[in-house]
Amino acid sequence: MGYIDSESLVQKASYLRIQARSLAEGMKTGNFRSLYRGQGIEFSGVRDYIRGDDIRSIDWNVTARMGRPYVKVFEEERELQIFIVMDTSASMFLDCGSRYPVKYKAGANLAALVALASEMNGCPVGAVFFDGRIHFSCKPAFGKERTMLLLTHLDKLPEQKTNGSVLGNALIGADKLLRKRSLIFVISDFRSADWQTPLIQLAQKNDVIAFRITDEFDRDLPPLGTVTFSDIESNLKLVLPTSSQKFKEEWKNHNEGMIWRWQEVCSRHGIHPYVMNVSDDPLELLGSVFEAAR
Repeated sequence: MGYIDSESLVQKASYLRIQARSLAEGMKTGNFRSLYRGQGIEFSGVRDYIRGDDIRSIDWNVTARMGRPYVKVFEEERELQIFIVMDTSASMFLDCGSRYPVKYKAGANLAALVALASEMNGCPVGAVFFDGRIHFSCKPAFGKERTMLLLTHLDKLPEQKTNGSVLGNALIGADKLLRKRSLIFVISDFRSADWQTPLIQLAQKNDVIAFRITDEFDRDLPPLGTVTFSDIESNLKLVLPTSSQKFKEEWKNHNEGMIWRWQEVCSRHGIHPYVMNVSDDPLELLGSVFEAAR
């Protein structure tokens, strides 16, 4: 395993928690409020005590045994589950230069804020991470331990990455893993095949927010003359005239067309599509997502 950079999300967790506070309340609003339900009568487990919880719900036996406070959880409290589908494929690591983070780093910061806001709401959170294969997945669970596990996996990736992208398989896997309606965040550049049908099927039983991560190369290529390009996932090589104005326009139009078609597919099937550039502030973007849902 290797760190994606020296700025660890685990090390930044305290700072990110402060940022995530405003997002936690936003998760309870608008279209997503229907996923919350009040406390029921069926006991289903315990979770870490969160400031503001009713002290009458503290499970004193577990608290005494574990040495820190736990509260009883009832089935209807667990209705809002959060799940993150995170793309770690090679195209997410294309470097546009020192001015911009790679797509993965931008997406990882967004995923970290979602996980932390979920913890603050007492929501179980799970995830699946993929490149050319599924290399990590976990069912939704409560607590700080689960959050830190996800941050650790966001920081560290397999040293031997597999070419390609199995986004479709990751979506199918999420559908099989989740037993109740969930709020799902799909974070990817969507440079993959065979994702449409699994995404649509996932949205039929869940609320899905899709973030398409883009960078400067998706809009404009630097004028470098005739250059041989290699697809970092398929190793396909093409010679492209980057200084040609006509080619640059076609490149831009092609990428804009892909984004437009992606947005159309999402909107037609009740999926909330958001385009996130690597230079965007993930906190501001997530804030606008939940504000729009009110």
